[in-house]
Amino acid sequence: MEIPYNIELREDTGLYNSKLGIWLFLASEVMLFGGLFSAYILLRTGAPVWPPIGEHGSVLPLLEGTVPHATFNTVILILSSVTMVMSWVALKQKDLSKYKMYLGTTIVCALLFLVVKYFEYSHKIHEGFVPAHDTYMALYFTLTGLHGLHIIGGIIVLAYYFGPGISMWNTEPERFTNRIEVVGLYWHFVDLVWIFLFPTLYLLN
Repeated sequence: MEIPYNIELREDTGLYNSKLGIWLFLASEVMLFGGLFSAYILLRTGAPVWPPIGEHGSVLPLLEGTVPHATFNTVILILSSVTMVMSWVALKQKDLSKYKMYLGTTIVCALLFLVVKYFEYSHKIHEGFVPAHDTYMALYFTLTGLHGLHIIGGIIVLAYYFGPGISMWNTEPERFTNRIEVVGLYWHFVDLVWIFLFPTLYLLN
């Protein structure tokens, strides 16, 4: 028996099932990150000095030095959102080669983001600024680490639809296009979270 509303829209919501599902999932993600951002605000407003000064001194000079890296990563993620949309548009135009080009670019951008983040983490840890250093660093690693896990999860899904998952295009092209739209919504959310993390953690200290 075929599951209904995989392609056609539901009468009650005007959405097909997977799109409704991703919006519900993203709502839970908003609550997750919303709670962490709220914790950051409460801890910051209650601290006499921010960022706190830990065993290895203030993290502020180190933060100022990593702003260019974070700015570069912001540009990279915005670009990846554009290429994600273009991959979906390419499917709407039934151009599979362009789809692969744009989706491949999205994956490369995501990997580049993680490479930059790796060097940023390595530098901070080498200087002694680990989560145990102070409240700010604990929040920094929690927020950026959770965001990084979402990036990794997104890469796995994108890689699947770039590789073996693309076989669905031959049998159910419309359903495949819908799946890419749903993945795109997740990816835009991950990018949007970074848009809030960037000024919060790097610019407003």
